[in-house]
Formats: sequence, structure tokens, C-alpha cells
Amino acid sequence: MARIVMKFGGTSMAGIERIRNVATRVKREWDAGNDVAVVVSAMSGETDRLVNFCREASPLYDPREYDVVVASGEQVTSGLLAIVLQAMGVPARSWLGWQLPIRTSDAHASARIGSIDTDRLAAAFANREVAVIPGFQGLTDDERITTLGRGGSDTSAVAVAAAMKADRCDIYTDVDGVYTTDPRIVPKARKLDKITYEEMLELASVGAKVLQTRSVGLAMKEKVRVQVLTSFEDKPGTLIVGEEEIEGNGMERQLITGIAYDRNEAKVTLVAVPDRPGAVATIFTPLANANINVDMIVQNVAHDSGNTDVTFTVPTAELTRALDVLDKARTDIGYEKVLSDSNVCKVSVVGVGMRSHAGVAATMFAALADRKINILAISTSEIKTSVLIDADFTELAVRVLHTAYGLDAPDTAAE
Repeated sequence: MARIVMKFGGTSMAGIERIRNVATRVKREWDAGNDVAVVVSAMSGETDRLVNFCREASPLYDPREYDVVVASGEQVTSGLLAIVLQAMGVPARSWLGWQLPIRTSDAHASARIGSIDTDRLAAAFANREVAVIPGFQGLTDDERITTLGRGGSDTSAVAVAAAMKADRCDIYTDVDGVYTTDPRIVPKARKLDKITYEEMLELASVGAKVLQTRSVGLAMKEKVRVQVLTSFEDKPGTLIVGEEEIEGNGMERQLITGIAYDRNEAKVTLVAVPDRPGAVATIFTPLANANINVDMIVQNVAHDSGNTDVTFTVPTAELTRALDVLDKARTDIGYEKVLSDSNVCKVSVVGVGMRSHAGVAATMFAALADRKINILAISTSEIKTSVLIDADFTELAVRVLHTAYGLDAPDTAAE
């Protein structure tokens, strides 16, 4: 007998027929004798609808009441799934975030989970009862409902799995696993059987949208085995596990695991910044104070004039605010002018094999150069190399790099 957390996203819960499909999958695990907790998202599109109600009610809404409103979407789906399971002969009940409770910080709309009381879950399992838990929500110490931010149901599921020491956390989405890259761009992309926490975290952080970054980080910290799979087909997904579990199978690790891209980047260049100690701090301190995340940074060699150019990227949605912050700090920074470009894309190669193999970056640069794709900026980590390019070359770059690193699936057209 195993202890399993099953998480279903908004597309899986979009209507009664799909909820029945979810219930069938849950019943299968329950029939096998497993302890089952189910974490559900709101129906697809429902959270957006509720958010818009809050905005229409008042542009300056109280974030505590906002959380009360938007948390209701998951409350509906958890109750409906419990009803359907009961109709199938499976004992089930819903447990709202405040009923367990799931304790969180008081940062409304972006709360972080502190602890989960599992006593009631343990009692439910002892009675062979399926626990249905709405994702995305929790409770502060002063008894106010909170939400975890968009995509927070993934984090809820991993946190529940960690708290109840589950054998596995199955996250059902509208894709059937983690691929070497976006199969819409590269039809020969391969689905991975396993991927390490670190690789998945890097892929999620640079544009892969299979899982929320916070949920992967929590799974890595708590060593929760996560499986990504689809609720629309019966086939295995991708396991996200520790590196030792992958190496333990005796097979040679793939050098590069995947190629990711992110079009939500904007490039900012400050021209003729005085080349003096502390100059860079005058640029990035006000941006940090405004909570604007800076990613790739390039500082050119100083000119004979004693000035240098500094280039960096920010999220596209933050570009206007970033330019405003820089304009207000112009006197302190001392730059001559600022240039910006939102028609850029960050393309990244990720793989734990990069730790022990030389030449990974060189392969990337050579493959892009062969196709006349200019690199605007570069950033690296231990298992990732990212480049900034013109957005018009995104799909070409992804395809070229996927082939360059030997990630293309074999051609099965003749089979």
C-alpha cells in the first residue's frame, strides 16, 4: 500500500464530465488499497473571473478580501469531486485549507506555506477515506484566508505530500510529461522518463511552464518524488527525483536534458555610465528597492572616455517601471542615455551533465553562429547556459540547439 497525493489542474476540473474522469482515476488508486489525498485547482478560467470581480468592485481592493473571493474557485471543485467520488462508492470528503489547517504567512495573494496539520488526514486514511483538498489556499495565524499566488496549487500538492510523507506526488496537467523542449516547435522533442529536481528547477525558471518554480524548489527541499502526467490519457509521465535516483540505474546520463526559451524578457542598456567604484550599485539598488528582478547582466570594457555601457534584462511586464526607476535615478547613475528592446528572447540549455563536461557552451555558440544568430547577452549557472537573442530567431535557435545536443527523437515515420 502506498500513500499518494494526486493533483489536478484547471483543465482537468473544467466541468462535471472531466471531474468524473478525475474521480475514476482517484477510485483506481483507492481500489488498489492506497491512501489518497487529492489537491484540486479551480475550473479553468474561474480564477481569472473571480479576480476581475475584485478589480471591478474596487481598483484598491483589500487583499485579505481578495483572497476570500479567489479562494472560492477551489472550494467549488473540491466539493464537487467529493460528491462525484461518493456517488461512485468511494468514501470522500473535502478539507478546506482552514479546516486542516494549512498555515501560511500573512502575505495575501502570495502567501508561503509554513506548516500543515496532518492529524485529520491521518484519521481519514485510517477510515479508508479519500481527502479532497483545495489547492492555492491556507490560513494565517490570525485566522484569515490566504492564497499562494497564481499556480499555487502545485505548491499546495507538494507541501501536502511532504507533510504526510507521501510515496509520490502525481501532478496531472494538460501535457503528458516533461519534454526535451517545446514539442510545438520541435516535433522530434522526446518525453523524459526522469529528470532531476535541479534540472526541472532550472527549466521552470527559464521558461518551461510544466510546473511552477516554487513547487519544484519545495519538492527538492523536502525530497518529494513528483510525477508529471496527463489526466486525458493512460500512460506514464515524467518522474522528478534526486540525481542519485537517476544515476542509480546504471545508465549514462544525457549531457543536456532540455532546451527552454522565455519571450518575457526585455533588454535595457545604459550608455556611457561612469566607470567608477559603486557605479553598478547605483543602477541595481533602486531596481531592487522597486522589487524589479534583473536577470542577465553585461558590462562592457570601459571606453577611453572613462565610461562604460551596462546591459541587463528585466521581465517584459516590468520594463516601463524599470525605465521610470532609472530615469528618477539618472543623476546618481550619471548615464548618457538609456536604450530598451522588448523584441528579445532568452534561450537556455540545461543539464546536470554540464558539471563534468567541457565545451557545452562552445557547442551552443557555434551552433547559433552557423545560423547567423547573434548573441546579445550570456548568463550561466552550474547546470545552465542562457543566451539572449532577437525574438524573431527563437524557434530557429531552439530547433538548432535541440539537434546540436543530440536531443532529437529517432525518426519513426517509416515504422
